[in-house]
Amino acid sequence: MELPEPTTVAFKVDVDTFVGTRDGIPKLLNTLQRFGIRATFYFSLGPDNSGKAIRRIVKKGFLSKMLRTRAPSMYGVRTMLYGTLLPAPQIGARLPDVIRSVRQAGHEVGIHCWDHVKWHDYLGRFTKQAVAGELNRSAGMFEKIFGFPAKTTAAPGWTVTADSLEIQDSMRLAYSSDSRGTAPFFPVMDGRRFTTLQIPSTWPTMDELLGENGITLDTINDQYLAFLKPGLNVHTIHAELEGNALNSTFVDLLTRLTSRNVRFITLAEAADEFAANAPACSLKMGTIEGRAMPVALQG
Repeated sequence: MELPEPTTVAFKVDVDTFVGTRDGIPKLLNTLQRFGIRATFYFSLGPDNSGKAIRRIVKKGFLSKMLRTRAPSMYGVRTMLYGTLLPAPQIGARLPDVIRSVRQAGHEVGIHCWDHVKWHDYLGRFTKQAVAGELNRSAGMFEKIFGFPAKTTAAPGWTVTADSLEIQDSMRLAYSSDSRGTAPFFPVMDGRRFTTLQIPSTWPTMDELLGENGITLDTINDQYLAFLKPGLNVHTIHAELEGNALNSTFVDLLTRLTSRNVRFITLAEAADEFAANAPACSLKMGTIEGRAMPVALQG
């Protein structure tokens, strides 16, 4: 008789900003240690140009998202001025010890990006050379900090092109986590099949849910438990949110998940377990509820 598939959760931690790196990482490490959970962290390693995201105000839904998530109080005023009224701090160069502490604590580490806002907002306009330049700069800083090359990447804002997938293939990564979907797969985009396994995020992020359909901090974890299903669940969290203003809500989620005997793994462990049966699936940019800009969606 075939045994039921275990309910498994993998946490993907995106670290987008200087303050998220400096303040959010230590708090998240303490939280995860308390529950004995290992996660997969992705670092922004170049300039924090978060203030330049204000250009997205013309995008439908961006302003409403900022208001319903109370972005200034969540991220801090300084972060929202970096790259505009305040100089953009270099994250990897200034905080290598904090970044290195993640691996020292037993977690998996990978590349998020060089310049988060630049990739998220302008990747579609990049030449292939420009895409390679962004990835090469982040790869160089990653290796300088850790002493070994990165084996995994996760695109800012789940934003990809066929060129970015091609360059990731050339980096000989174990896998990437650039997409939203239901299960691990090999991406097919613009008629081309790529060889780097994708492990998609399967749950919405906290900032996508808050304020939508009456969801509050008091009820959001009820929603996450409703998403929980047998097999692999991948939840993307942010050092700036779950590691800072929303840490107590994240602690409550972990408490409730552990009470259900959920199995926790890293994305590398997920890749080892699920790659053999991963199908080829289409990957395209599209819109989802709660997010102002398109994301890469598994077909």
